[in-house]
Amino acid sequence: MSKKLLEIASRFAESHADRDGVARTPIPGVTVIRETVKGAMQYAINRPLVALVLQGRKRVVMERKTFEFGAGESLLITTDVPTVSEIIRADAAAPYVSIVFDLDIAILESLVVEMSGAPQAIGQAVRVEATGADVADCALRLMALLERPASLTVLQAQMLRELHFWLLAGQHGGAIRALGVVDSHAQRIGRAVARIRSDYAKVLRVDQLAAVAGMSVSTFHEHFRTITSLTPIQLQKQLRLIEARRRLLSEGLTVGQAAHDVGYESVPQFTRDYGRMFGSSPAREVKTALRRPAFAA
Repeated sequence: MSKKLLEIASRFAESHADRDGVARTPIPGVTVIRETVKGAMQYAINRPLVALVLQGRKRVVMERKTFEFGAGESLLITTDVPTVSEIIRADAAAPYVSIVFDLDIAILESLVVEMSGAPQAIGQAVRVEATGADVADCALRLMALLERPASLTVLQAQMLRELHFWLLAGQHGGAIRALGVVDSHAQRIGRAVARIRSDYAKVLRVDQLAAVAGMSVSTFHEHFRTITSLTPIQLQKQLRLIEARRRLLSEGLTVGQAAHDVGYESVPQFTRDYGRMFGSSPAREVKTALRRPAFAA
């Protein structure tokens, strides 16, 4: 992996990262992550993305599968899946640094039409591969535009398209290609996942979600589980719990408020589900968070 790419990403993150180490760039869908401390667990429902690790090492768990990856490797997530991640190599002298590129479905659709004939692959929603040289080179040229703002506005669109091209042409290509095939199973399930994301606090029936995907209920169940590794109800529950945790720790809501805001009618049931997912009760997590230095101001 290019030392120059690490230098550019590190400079940007040092100037723009928030308290969580996240630095959003002016390039649509491109974020730099920089973290100097290892160990903290992060829970998220990720959208389709590719993360290029430039320094340090990270572990990601999805369901019962564990992935470890470091500098020179890329993490691919092809659908909205819940993950637990932990940085396992980072310190002040050598922070964990990665660049996250959200996959743009419109760009993929256009490129897939032009790159007809290549196979697509459905299956594992999370994959790790060595970062291709063409992808790394394009990422370097794209990130270098951050230091040339006048060029950025003119060139970023074509550079993002080129990046998607090299991703499609590389080792991740088969899995990514499925996202760009119009009306594919991946795209249909993606529409249902988007509905769950937007209406996670509401009661959602499986037949409604199947209709959004344009599938029968049985076909919908089969493809949803294949693509996301979860059932629709499991995905909705994890979305609710992750959002409730965020609100508890960042907005100062009470346990009851957080539970009701994300759609739970029973606070005891919320507390049980929360403990099963995060290994601690919501009240205990809030108390622990309040004792950290960041909350002491």
